This record gives sequence, structure tokens and C-alpha cells, in this order.
Amino acid sequence: MTSTAYTAVGPGPSPDHPPTLRMLRFTLHAMFYALLAAGLSGGAQPADLVVGVLLGLAYAAGGLAAVRSSRTRLWLWLALVTGLWVALAALNPAAGYVAFPLFLLHLHLLPPHWSLPAVAALTAVVVAAQSTTTGGLTSAKVVGPCVGAVVAVLTAYGYAALYRESTVRQRLIDDLVRTRDRLADSQREAGRLAERQRLAREIHDTLAQGLSSIVLLARSAESALPPGTGSGAARERIREMGATAADNLAEARRFVAALTPPPLEDATLPEALRRVAAALGPVPRAEFRLDGEAYPLPVEAEVALLRLTQEALANVQRHAGARRATVTLCYLDDQVTLDVYDDGRGFDPDAASTAGRARFGLHGMRERIAELGGALTIESAPGEGTAVAAALPLAALTSAAGTGGGR
Repeated sequence: MTSTAYTAVGPGPSPDHPPTLRMLRFTLHAMFYALLAAGLSGGAQPADLVVGVLLGLAYAAGGLAAVRSSRTRLWLWLALVTGLWVALAALNPAAGYVAFPLFLLHLHLLPPHWSLPAVAALTAVVVAAQSTTTGGLTSAKVVGPCVGAVVAVLTAYGYAALYRESTVRQRLIDDLVRTRDRLADSQREAGRLAERQRLAREIHDTLAQGLSSIVLLARSAESALPPGTGSGAARERIREMGATAADNLAEARRFVAALTPPPLEDATLPEALRRVAAALGPVPRAEFRLDGEAYPLPVEAEVALLRLTQEALANVQRHAGARRATVTLCYLDDQVTLDVYDDGRGFDPDAASTAGRARFGLHGMRERIAELGGALTIESAPGEGTAVAAALPLAALTSAAGTGGGR
């Protein structure tokens, strides 16, 4: 038996323990004060009362957190209580019966190689105190304290077994709660996958079919145009419309197949970002930089970073009036960061948000990054360009994306 059992037996409150253990603790304290009161009642001298009150106060002090904060202070408290009791037993032998709850305290607070000799020493103190009473030392005055010590030892070891059983039961309950939480997480993940499948079906049955019809209609309209120079511009526009619809149709079909955008299907994320930057055009000219060694990310994270780059570069091309832009993808040990910087005219983010001119696309990307446990910040000032920065912690990706692995 170890002293850790005292957390449920000592004078202080223990609301985290089962009702049976709290009842045992309460019974022990009530027994101490009842036996102390019985020993001081009837013919007690003033010195007895003073020492008895000090003993009661010292015992109550064991409930203070300052006393229970360390094993050394706990043992000092036990030594103080024991010393006051020895003094009281020397003054008033009737107080020797308080030894029984002290037996239990020593057995719970001290390791076995100390607690058993301590119980024997307390028993000897009781016997010595009883020998000073009328009639001197008798066999009854020796057997009584010894039987009490044996009962205390058996009770303490029985309580220790009950405490261990209670600890095992609490551990099983904690395991059950954790298992329930894991099951809830699995159900949420299953729901998320089911929702993705539903979206894939919806895209296939509505968006993909509609784009397919647009492609067919564009081809039909192009072939129906009469030959001649007057229809050249219209033919070119129809051809562009068909090409745009075909590209979006291909992307929709690939989303249905794997919910992965086409730029990532046959390339890694750095390669896809390099292609997006290279396709921006001569003005502004975009440069892609890679820091660190690339490693696989969850599909949701790669899609979010790709879409963020596309949206940010589209804003640079439409609004910034920049000459150069830089896309920097950085793989760190604990997170992945993406920065898109341009040397354009810049703007006041606070003023733009207040005036209602916030970029809807970037607002949606901020929410998308936040869903993955990351953060998106936009730093800009008039005449100083704009920087869009996203950070995705790997720990959050593992939780949000389910597997934390690559494709």
C-alpha cells in the first residue's frame, strides 16, 4: 500500500472520488474527533484541554492545500499530529484511544516499511499511557491496544484494495468515454465522406451535364455559322465559349472522380502552383518559389492552397496594376505556409472591408483555410503592394482532414 491512497482519506475534500471512498474518509475524521472529545470529557485538566484543542486544530490543518502540496509537508503534518497526541496521552491516558484513527493515517500516509513500525510505536505509547492508570499494567491493557492495531492494519489494507478497485473502475470508465468520442469522430468522418459523395453526384447530374450541353451547343453554333469574313469574330467567341465550357466540364468530371482539381491530378502541389504562376502572363510576371522539402498533404489542403493561389493571382491581374508577383510555398516541420505578394498599388484592407468592397473570393478562401485549422491574413497599404499569407498547421490538418496523408 502506498501513500497515494491518502488523496481519498486525508482531511481535505476529495470530490473526484466515489461516494464509498468519501464516506470512508468522513467516517475516519468523525472517529478522530469523537474519540478526542471522549478522551477530553470528564475530569480533563486545563493543560489537557489546551493540548487537545491544538491537536484538533493541527488535524484540521491537514485539509489545507498548503499542507497537502508535497509529501514532505504531509509527513511534517503527520509528525506534528502524532507529537501532540503523544503529549496528550501522557497528560490524559483516556486520549490514548485516539490512536485508532492515527493508526489508519500512518498506514495510508507512510510506505509499509515505515507505517508498520509506526503503528507498533503508537501501540506502545497507548500501552505505556494505560499503565499509568489505576491498577497498573494488566493483560487487558496490553491486548486491547494490540487488537486495535491489528484491526487498523486489516482495515487499512482492505481500504487500499477498495481504492485500487475504484481506480481500475474509473480507468475503465475513462476508456469507455474515449471510445465513445472516437466513435463519434468516426461517425462525423463518415458523414463528411457521405456528403462529398452526394456533392459528386449532384455535380455529375447537374453541373457536368449542363456544361456538356454548352459544349455541344457551341460546336453546333460554330458549324452553323456561314463562311465569310463577317462571321470570324463570332466564330472566335463561340470557339472560346466552347473551350471554356470544355475545360470546366473536364474539371467537373475529375471532381466527380476524385474530388481533386485537374491541375493536381498529374502533378504535385509545387508543380501545380508553378504552372499557375507561369500561366499568369507577361504582365504581371509571376515567379514561384519553393522553400523546404515537399511532403504529401491531405487532398483538402492541396486543393485549398491551389485555389488560394489562383484567386490571389486573379486579383493581382485584375486589380493590383502590378508588374511582378511572387508565390512562395514553404514546407516547415509543423506547418505549411503559402505567400502571394505583388508590387501593385495596394489598398487599405480595413477601409475596403468597411466600404463593402472586400474580395468575396478571398473571403471564401479565408473560411476554407479556417475549416482546415489554418489562418489567412492579408497585408496591404496604398502604394506598397499586397501580401496574402496562409498557414496550415500539420496537427490541425491531421484532425480536419482525417488522415493527414497525401492523395
